[in-house]
Amino acid sequence: MDHTQAPVLEALRRHHERGELAFSPPGHKQARGAEPQARAILGDAVYASDLLASGGLDDRRTRGDVLLRAERLMADAVHAEHTYFTTCGSSLSVKAAMLAVAGPGEKLIVGRDAHKSVISGLILSGIEPVWADPRWDEKQRFAHAPGPEDFEEALIRHPDARGALVTSPTPYGSCAALRNIADVLHARELPLVVDEAWGAHLPFHPGLPSWAMDAGADVCVTSIHKMGSGLEQGSVYHLQGSLIETNTLRSRADLFGTTSPSVLIYAGLDAWRRQMVLHGKDLLDGALRLAADVRRTIDEIPGLHVLGHDDLVGPSLSVDSDPLPTVIDVSGLGTSGYRAADWLRTEHHIDVHLADHRRINAQLTHADSVDTTRPLTDALRDLAEHAGELAAGLPDIDVPSGDDMRLEQACRPRDAYFRPSEAVPLERAAGRVAAEMITPYPPGIPAVLPGERFTEPVLRYLRTGLRGGMNLPDASDPELSTIRVVA
Repeated sequence: MDHTQAPVLEALRRHHERGELAFSPPGHKQARGAEPQARAILGDAVYASDLLASGGLDDRRTRGDVLLRAERLMADAVHAEHTYFTTCGSSLSVKAAMLAVAGPGEKLIVGRDAHKSVISGLILSGIEPVWADPRWDEKQRFAHAPGPEDFEEALIRHPDARGALVTSPTPYGSCAALRNIADVLHARELPLVVDEAWGAHLPFHPGLPSWAMDAGADVCVTSIHKMGSGLEQGSVYHLQGSLIETNTLRSRADLFGTTSPSVLIYAGLDAWRRQMVLHGKDLLDGALRLAADVRRTIDEIPGLHVLGHDDLVGPSLSVDSDPLPTVIDVSGLGTSGYRAADWLRTEHHIDVHLADHRRINAQLTHADSVDTTRPLTDALRDLAEHAGELAAGLPDIDVPSGDDMRLEQACRPRDAYFRPSEAVPLERAAGRVAAEMITPYPPGIPAVLPGERFTEPVLRYLRTGLRGGMNLPDASDPELSTIRVVA
């Protein structure tokens, strides 16, 4: 296929050249009605390309196949059989993929390190999760994806499961044994869905970990805005094989998808595919060289350690790691990732992605250069020089062991979420069944799911974590004075 083409971008150019006059949404009418300060800040170019996908970008019956041609080019670029664009992020895509595998009351094997969007899918669908426990790293105190033996064991316990979902890479850059997990599922003619939101770049460089389609996954969900150059909410899902029907997946996506998709987001997806096919290898060569230099520089700063291959890969850990997420352990400074992230933003106007009880993640992509990473490393040196003030009065965060972190699933997430509930003081929640999700964010992996039974170690983790700077945006009481439990 001709990857110099970009059907969405080309259709946008034609729309502008024709000077089409719209008497349809959006109501700003190509910026003419937009609020003046918004026009000044956003620029008229944003409004000029914000138009209807059908009846604007394409005709009202989409006979120009603008989106279809862009999706086919994307599939060809990554050697998938089918690709679909979505403008509601991978939070939508992963729900569509789940419902293409299982329905209400049916079982799906899910890694317990899944993103909250997966849990939302379980609540909405009534799918019964069969949990595959992640591999807990006692040294680092975080989870790696479950291994193939964990999915095998789950299938032996629940032979009526309809398929499985695994997350890889994790937000920390560690990667699951996808090929072996796929083999376990395919031996029973069951599909594997991979939430590969952090892996958009993986197909475009041989030095990166294997991506899901190459490893045999049936459906792969990817956020182009995370490690690619698409706009926020730009996501794709890829399909191959015969275990999931194309029309089934498309129909499930239609249940969740907006009828007013953003052409701006479509254009970002289309342009990113062209960029990667034509220049991705060279761009990622540069990104990998830069990441190696940045990692070495940070590792030389006293009190800081960048998690590398030896920290993430090995027996009972992960099988591979992505070097672009630059995960920095700041515990050697006597401080937390939460406090370090806040200090970097306040003092140096630098935003990191992930922050937890002992780490921050400076996510690098092909868009970075020495001009962007030098201020980062300078700020980290300054961070180390202020270790004393960053450590002063630091609250202890009581992180449980892997066994203590896992809670008993007393009922399905959907049942607990929709049953009558009540708010109880946190100190009286142990033994009660959660009626809400409680999720440290980012990375967005719930510590507590609806239907799980609270224990004192997890409550203590949440209480001390909140005091130490943890963000819990989905709790009904953000201060955790009370927690919602099944009545």
